[in-house]
Amino acid sequence: MNYLYEESEMPYGTLSQFGLTQEMVEDLPVDVLADIYNGRKSPVLPVTVQTEDGDTIRSRTRFALVRNDKDEVDLLFYPVLDEEDLKRFSEEQKKRLSGNRAVVGFVDGQHRITFDADAPDRSTKSFVQLDPETRQVLSVPVQVIGRNLQLIANNFGLSGDQLQKMQEGEVVTVLQGEDPVSIGIDLNNKTGIRLASGDEQQWQRENKREWSKYTFGAFGCWVMDDNGNLDYVSEDDYTEEMWNEQKKQGMRMGGR
Repeated sequence: MNYLYEESEMPYGTLSQFGLTQEMVEDLPVDVLADIYNGRKSPVLPVTVQTEDGDTIRSRTRFALVRNDKDEVDLLFYPVLDEEDLKRFSEEQKKRLSGNRAVVGFVDGQHRITFDADAPDRSTKSFVQLDPETRQVLSVPVQVIGRNLQLIANNFGLSGDQLQKMQEGEVVTVLQGEDPVSIGIDLNNKTGIRLASGDEQQWQRENKREWSKYTFGAFGCWVMDDNGNLDYVSEDDYTEEMWNEQKKQGMRMGGR
């Protein structure tokens, strides 16, 4: 399969500086790795950084592969924010953002967001959305995905009112034959728009990957805690419960 980035280009040296070893990355599910090789963001993963004083700082972040000006593969990190910086938003906008909907604002050269139609001349009208995994505020100029919106409208025969609702951040459900398809703006998606087979609830569910408590790989296991956080446990450190679960999963796979 052709990806934007070759598997051999994964910058494991840089990742290891943040506590993400090659074994940990390779033990991510195949579909997650495929997304990363295609330039999409990783799940939120644990990272560690050593300070000059020798202290260890633990954090969580998503990362994505990018090419630098030397055509070398590098990393962009998208750290989880402790607090949602939503002071600039109205209560209605906060409600929409927390519901994974996009709002329209104006972004200046310093990435400051306003919602005043009389914003400075150099501000760009943009879709604004909250990344549900990192709580970072995302923004993309309206023109960037405007063409994609129009193509979607043409392909699905959306009415003017439906297109307007999408431009206002609503999720629109239409019928393809007898099957419902839901369409909405998702700034984490490459095209800025995401489709889901089903109603709006299905669209919302597909926004975030569902992880099992234990996701076993070749070298260890990604474990999801009660708060939805992922941590890695090497095979040498498996608990009795993990060994038993691995055996159960092996039996289920073998019975297919």
